[in-house]
Amino acid sequence: MAKKITILDTTLRDGLQSGEISFSVNDKLKVAKILDDFGVSYIEGGNPGSNPKDLEFFAEIKNIELKNAKICAFGSTRRKDELAENDLNMQNLLKAETDCVVIFGKSSIKHVTDILKTTPENNLEMVADSIKYLKSLGKEVIFDAEHFYDGFKQDSAYAMKVIKVAAESGADSVCLCETNGGMLPFEIFEITSAVVNAFPNVEISAHMHNDSGCAVANTLMAVKAGAVGVQGTFIGFGERCGNADLSSIIPNIALKMGLPCDGDLHKLMDSANKIAETANIILEHNRPFVGRSAFAHKAGMHVDGVLKDPSSFEHIVPEKVGNERKFLVSEVGGKSAVLEKIKPFAPDVAKDSEELPRIVKKLKDLEHFGFQYEAADASFELLVKQMLGRHKSYFDVVFYKTSGEFPPPNDDMTASAMIKVNVGDKSEMTAASGNGPVNALDLALRKALTVFYPNLNNMYLSDYKVRVIEQSFATSAKVRVLIESRDDHHTWTTIGVSEDIIGASLQALIDSIEYKLALDEKDEGVKA
Repeated sequence: MAKKITILDTTLRDGLQSGEISFSVNDKLKVAKILDDFGVSYIEGGNPGSNPKDLEFFAEIKNIELKNAKICAFGSTRRKDELAENDLNMQNLLKAETDCVVIFGKSSIKHVTDILKTTPENNLEMVADSIKYLKSLGKEVIFDAEHFYDGFKQDSAYAMKVIKVAAESGADSVCLCETNGGMLPFEIFEITSAVVNAFPNVEISAHMHNDSGCAVANTLMAVKAGAVGVQGTFIGFGERCGNADLSSIIPNIALKMGLPCDGDLHKLMDSANKIAETANIILEHNRPFVGRSAFAHKAGMHVDGVLKDPSSFEHIVPEKVGNERKFLVSEVGGKSAVLEKIKPFAPDVAKDSEELPRIVKKLKDLEHFGFQYEAADASFELLVKQMLGRHKSYFDVVFYKTSGEFPPPNDDMTASAMIKVNVGDKSEMTAASGNGPVNALDLALRKALTVFYPNLNNMYLSDYKVRVIEQSFATSAKVRVLIESRDDHHTWTTIGVSEDIIGASLQALIDSIEYKLALDEKDEGVKA
């Protein structure tokens, strides 16, 4: 059997070098548990010599029982003029008290002479001494050969000598690092093959960066060449253009290359989304394997093909990576797409039913006006239920008014809103101040409705987007507003379109709250 490909995730170390990402210690602990539950072999927790936060993480993670992963501390080889046992880098590395350590050393002759300002021989001694010292203390040692691929092209003999010294000094595995991210896949394959052939008894792994947009492809080529380990970050963030994206690499290794690999693929999408949420970023909808649109079909011909044979337009079964097939409704779609889209909440509507053509026509009319429902599933469901006479209205907005001030009366609240709602035969009128008229209107609407529906307190808006539809009309143009909302268990998106941005926002807000109330009623019914 082929050797299992082991995964070292460096989200908590290399990933945090991304300019947009910052984790608290609690965030790092949460991500570590997500990665362990997914099933990676190694989690690089940080550099204990670089900041107190990483030291705190290493202290706290010892109190958490991990099922699959080993926690690794990261640091450099000893300095050029120190003994390993006296070197501050080494001592800081040991403070983490991890069983496994990752140390990096130079394998590029240019970096040895121009950056370290030392001799090639002294650099080899630094590598050897550092590994031997850590091994003498019973550590598992992963050696990262920094700038290896560039170094191989500069002086292949010296780069290979660094690998030889690391292996002979006792490194448990050696990682070839493409630190600058500029290599192309064919170069990675040729160089990795040379290393694997020269060192058949050494566990070789690969660490790629994405500066040429090839990090995933380069990693797969390294595996094809014989690497048995992969380093990367789970959703690809990292310094500059990011690291190799494990959420694409792992399924490609397991499903396309047919090699055993770390990780429970059924948890892939869920793990990616949890890490993105912790990092306070939103995954791109078109991200391979784990994006919400990775298996979404819009064109009528595509939908028809997928319904007859899913492999006609899908490269894998979506459920294998924890994702699902989606059919998007639009003016380029037809009855088949709409029928599949409404199945979850209107399974009794048949292809030859009278309702289906009416729904399709209504959708196309609304899209002509400016609505786009492929990104607003909640509004789409509400619309169809209304047309089928199956929608329960929870409230009516009978009046609203917004106003703004400049300069604002205080630093936070620039606008105010009044709103009146009817719920059955009862009314509620409230007012609120907010950071802009939309925020004020949102707060006033929630304030009025929580009198009747206290469960709205656990709902919040997670994203708000505005798009000008008819740019030639300038400030009188229609705008499309998309609002993403969440509660403890669900995420949904709603839409509003109007020449008035506040009116469009209110449409999306009303749909969002109506959908939330319907979800809660459905959940309560399931529990009962």
